[in-house]
Amino acid sequence: MKINLDTVLSVAQLANLNLDEGEVAGLQRDMNQILEYMAKLEELDTSEVEATTHVLEIETPLRADEISGVLTPEEAVRNAPEHTDHAMVVPKVLD
Repeated sequence: MKINLDTVLSVAQLANLNLDEGEVAGLQRDMNQILEYMAKLEELDTSEVEATTHVLEIETPLRADEISGVLTPEEAVRNAPEHTDHAMVVPKVLD
């Protein structure tokens, strides 16, 4: 399959692109190259290749789920402008 000039112009119109003649010719050439590469890929025998979701084996590093840096209630409210024993006091926002 070859991409012709009408196809490029149709795609450009659908994408609402205003292209000059040079851009149209460039896109036609690029699209045809892409199709040629795809045709080459179809020649490959992939019958013994397992399906993958990613070309690289990537593992998500997990860290140990350890508790650290915990504030006591008194430490948590220490710098609040106003607080009671274990809670910050904020202005009322609802009536």
